[in-house]
Amino acid sequence: PPLRGGNRKIREAGDSCLISLALSDYILYDRGADVKRNGGCPVKKQNLSQRTAEQLYNQIVAEGQLKPGDKLPNEVELSRQLGVSRATLREALRDLTVQGVLEVRRGKGTFVSSHVGEIEDFGFGGLERVKGQLRDLFELRSIFEPQAARLACLRATGEELSDILEKGAAVASCIQRRQDRVEADGAFHAAIVRATHNEFMVRLLPLIHRAVYTAVGTGEHGDRLAADTLRDHALLLEFFRRRDGAGAEHAMAIHMRHAMAEMGLEQRRED
Repeated sequence: PPLRGGNRKIREAGDSCLISLALSDYILYDRGADVKRNGGCPVKKQNLSQRTAEQLYNQIVAEGQLKPGDKLPNEVELSRQLGVSRATLREALRDLTVQGVLEVRRGKGTFVSSHVGEIEDFGFGGLERVKGQLRDLFELRSIFEPQAARLACLRATGEELSDILEKGAAVASCIQRRQDRVEADGAFHAAIVRATHNEFMVRLLPLIHRAVYTAVGTGEHGDRLAADTLRDHALLLEFFRRRDGAGAEHAMAIHMRHAMAEMGLEQRRED
């Protein structure tokens, strides 16, 4: 595992930065399938949140009850209308947000995306894959972002390093003031990737922005994820100040692991 051998440097950052690397495994959804009698074709089960998301999607696209740019009713009212719990509604809204049907504007509410008409086939069979896709997205980030942090730490110009530190401070300020940090967080990680001076790593930036928006923008796991981010970024920035590439690599790996654990994104096991 990439984190082995990094404990010594992490401890050097100070006792206040002690971070547990013992992460639990999580099971997100049932990957089992029923089998049709005619033909043996697997049939995925839809849970309540998926059915709720499909109902909302039909109201928006098929029935036209809500137009692009319209604001959804508040959580209490919408859950009452749909006859589901607020927890189920939140998961349905998150699925629709990931798919691009809805967009969350922190402090304002949830709105129908202006691009909803561009979605050709929403494919609700895909809803049950949303969490798996998010897991895959963070799995990819956990592979390349620690290396990006190492390279950026060693290759960044003085100006780029100052920009990374400044953007990291902006994320911390948003968290401490309980403000929307989606753009600040995305800008921070983007500054690190650009400082690698690696063209192909830079091309992966849209994946980072998508992951950040999905993880932070939907409002799920808010306080705990914010607290982890504050601690993890502080450790990461300390290694950047020291130009310690190995330390930055391990700190970013820990940050990815914490984010995946907080969001319940289990890692695949080798067969």
